[in-house]
Amino acid sequence: MSKYLKRSIYFFLAMTFLASAPAVQAEDTENRKTLSPYFFIETGDPSVDHFPLKNTRVHVNINGVLADVVITQKYTNDGTRPINAHYIFPASTRAAVHGMTLKIGEHIIRAKVKERNLAQKEFNTAKKQGKSASLLKQQRPNVFSMNVANIMPKDTVEIELRYTELLVPTNGIYEFIYPTVVGPRYSSQGEADSPETDRWLKNPYLAEGSAPGTEFNIALSISTGIPLQEVVCPSHETEISWESKSVARILMAKSEKSAGNRDFILNYRLTGNTIQSGLMLYSGEDENFFLLLVQPPEQVRPADIPPREYIFVVDISGSMNGFPLKTAKKLLKNLIGHLRASDKFNVVLFAGGSKVMAPASVPASGKNILSALRLIDRQQGGGGTELSSALKKALSLPKDEAYSRTILIITDGYISAEKDVFHLIQQNLNRTNVFSFGIGSSVNRYLIEGMAKAGQGEPFVVTKPGRAPGAAERFRNYVQAPVLTRIAVKYDGFETYDMEPPAIPDLFAQRPVMVFGKWRKKPKGVIKLTGAGGSGEFHQTFNVSEIQPLELNSALRYLWARTRIGRLSDFNFDKNNHENKAQITSLGLTYNLLTAYTSFVAVQEFVRNPEAPAKDVHQPLPLPLNVSNLAVGGSMSRVPEPELYLLLVIALLIFITTMGHKTYFRRRTQGSFGRPSLQQAIKIQDDSRS
Repeated sequence: MSKYLKRSIYFFLAMTFLASAPAVQAEDTENRKTLSPYFFIETGDPSVDHFPLKNTRVHVNINGVLADVVITQKYTNDGTRPINAHYIFPASTRAAVHGMTLKIGEHIIRAKVKERNLAQKEFNTAKKQGKSASLLKQQRPNVFSMNVANIMPKDTVEIELRYTELLVPTNGIYEFIYPTVVGPRYSSQGEADSPETDRWLKNPYLAEGSAPGTEFNIALSISTGIPLQEVVCPSHETEISWESKSVARILMAKSEKSAGNRDFILNYRLTGNTIQSGLMLYSGEDENFFLLLVQPPEQVRPADIPPREYIFVVDISGSMNGFPLKTAKKLLKNLIGHLRASDKFNVVLFAGGSKVMAPASVPASGKNILSALRLIDRQQGGGGTELSSALKKALSLPKDEAYSRTILIITDGYISAEKDVFHLIQQNLNRTNVFSFGIGSSVNRYLIEGMAKAGQGEPFVVTKPGRAPGAAERFRNYVQAPVLTRIAVKYDGFETYDMEPPAIPDLFAQRPVMVFGKWRKKPKGVIKLTGAGGSGEFHQTFNVSEIQPLELNSALRYLWARTRIGRLSDFNFDKNNHENKAQITSLGLTYNLLTAYTSFVAVQEFVRNPEAPAKDVHQPLPLPLNVSNLAVGGSMSRVPEPELYLLLVIALLIFITTMGHKTYFRRRTQGSFGRPSLQQAIKIQDDSRS
């Protein structure tokens, strides 16, 4: 037996031991496991349907600034065994989910909103009894989980979800976003002691380039009341038809049936690039609601801009490898290359750890800018995503009080500890402005938008490489100076209460001031908004008595409640804050909304599966477009045992082949075949490479 074959056998035995070690020390391994996503490998059992979600249909009706969304998920069991399906899917961070129905054949069950634990118990009981049931839970404000119990062979089950959201324009552009896939989240916390709300992180993913297991389709209608100048979908191929100057219909092109691996984005602009300012009223049975949108003035003069310090915090983790990191490099070159000579800047790069370009921010000189660009160009992408420690490092850098400090965080957001980051940002509001740039086809918008909200800034998202220069330009225009400061809203003769937000921060761009609230008695009096702009004092007045309450504005009750829930939950950093939890739960139950502490549950009240227990199936998700396999970590520990040994055998064969090839090459060049000439050696080397 050759020594190379012996080494190969030793290699195989060592790998086998490593693979079996977790089974010997299962308890210890469970304590060490992290909540990592993993690659899906089919077990080969033909009786189980691993892709029960066959398609997702979305219908969107945009009326003015309100979007009503209906999602229909169709589950079909093409296997021969009953299954329980589990599926993770995203939604808008602004979504107010207020309805769910379960349809099995001709039977339709309207779901009820209940306290989260009670809903889970009701679902578990129904599942155990063999009843068909569905459970919708919020894992993050933009990540939901759907569980469907006892889907019988050849069953078709349809779940219908309804939500409402408000579209707030920036620079005259309205944007509707429908996220289609949840990107894999990095987490360093142990699986054994992780909370229930984080268990979804351990989810299967298809390998890069695999076809999605489900079809996706979306149809939209826009009715603005004001002529539309332009309607564009930068993310997908669409067909747009016009019913009038202010009404448009948008359908997905037939070629996009399996395009559910990136966010669907629709932009539209009104004639004259105007932003609708105005007051909306709704009169309900028990409560009345209003929404005030006020267009801000133009930006201040360049001469009024103070010296600025920019700190770029850049994600170079594994999930950023490829398109996101390439786009981040282009973005940084654009931003850093256009800094003013009076500005200072620094760069913090992070993955599992972090490193700083300079111990203190440096002047934006040509030499320093060139050094920063060289540093950025060397990055390849790899490792985990420890954003909190990188942000702490950026915030701890020495600060020149003569400069206005701005931190720009560039990431795809594939982390799980979002609230820790929000907390850091809010703790430093008096010292630092924070803006966030999300890069990727399906970014974690909860993190990106939450960072902006915590820092009272504006989120930016780049989904394609070609959009990076435009985004950089918008960012420069946005942060160069506040548009409106010292904003105040006064109500004269109009009795209001429960305002959201309680205070209005400085405004940095052409984006309306937005205020939700409730009102009592008759709608009368005036609302006055004042502030300071670059050209002096700004004020605008609305006569309430001229505005009629409309039934079309009934979504305001959901949007007001969702806004308050967002403020209570996103920035509630004390995990034992029972008062906050009670408030959020009460709001969810009162306004029929999905929250972190309320869920929707629907149960068909007769037994459909009296015999064998159903097989639990976690439907794998596709990786977001342009995200590589490097985004999924810890996959080997979750590969089923037969498949693991198959992989080891393949590895052994590759090892033996490689060692044999090296032996043959060495013998030809040095050993028993005689010493070749230089030309022969080159030819042998070329043959070897080919």
